[in-house]
Amino acid sequence: MHDTAWSERIPGVLEIVHPDLHTLPIVLASPHSGCEYPAEFLSASRLGPLAIRRSEDAYVDRIAAVGPRHGAPLIKALFPRAYLDVNREAYELDPEMFDDPLPPFVNAISPRASIGLGTIPRIVGHDQPIYAGKLSFADAQRRIDRLYYPYHARLEGLVRETRMRFGVCVLMDCHSMPTPSAAGFARPDIVLGDGFGATCAAEIAETAERIFSMSGLKVERNRPYAGGFTTRHYGRPKVGVHTLQIEIARCLYMDEETLTPSTGLQRVAAVLAKVVDAVARLELPLAHAPTPDLRAAD
Repeated sequence: MHDTAWSERIPGVLEIVHPDLHTLPIVLASPHSGCEYPAEFLSASRLGPLAIRRSEDAYVDRIAAVGPRHGAPLIKALFPRAYLDVNREAYELDPEMFDDPLPPFVNAISPRASIGLGTIPRIVGHDQPIYAGKLSFADAQRRIDRLYYPYHARLEGLVRETRMRFGVCVLMDCHSMPTPSAAGFARPDIVLGDGFGATCAAEIAETAERIFSMSGLKVERNRPYAGGFTTRHYGRPKVGVHTLQIEIARCLYMDEETLTPSTGLQRVAAVLAKVVDAVARLELPLAHAPTPDLRAAD
């Protein structure tokens, strides 16, 4: 256990919490727990201050803070997912959201953007529209330049540094999921996404599943979440970079109506700490080839 840590911040963009000693081949990320809402964004939204937060993975950064205490860095976005989603391609945009034509390089047929969940989301929660009017592409470009690219540049740097230090890197991308509203729907407590085995060595997901299950939690693999852009983009097991998306049921650690944390937060964090330690002890094959430029690899 590490008693001290130090952090670096880009105000309004991200914070990286480093352990006093980087002793584990692991990086943790919390891309959707940011809650620093720009004033101009709030004024352009049709939603109230609580409703706009429905897409937040609130407090996941507190759960993932076990990483630095155990020897692994944590990167967390400070801006909200409703403003910009870094777990997407840079330009997954819905043309219907904009009052001007989009450039040809934009992925305007993204299935995620078409349902309102692109790089610039259109909705939060249960299909609640965010904006009262349309946006300009220039606004989207500013957000992408200021937030998206710096976040992924720093995440790629952490992955590269970890892989060079240990010969392998395991990126745990941490998220939360809402309780289903449909009556009778069986809800898992944890969903582990590894792209159906494509983004990390099998023993990583198996170890995480075993630890969560031994702690009394119901675990599913890849259903309904097999991993987002970050999981697919960074996961390169053949060159020693493994990614695992971890989805945590919000009802385990917070009141979903008031968005306040509960005593369950510390219990979930303690289990995640066990997962981090157990995965770190795995004897994964070391990669000796140079680390690829992950930002350009997709």
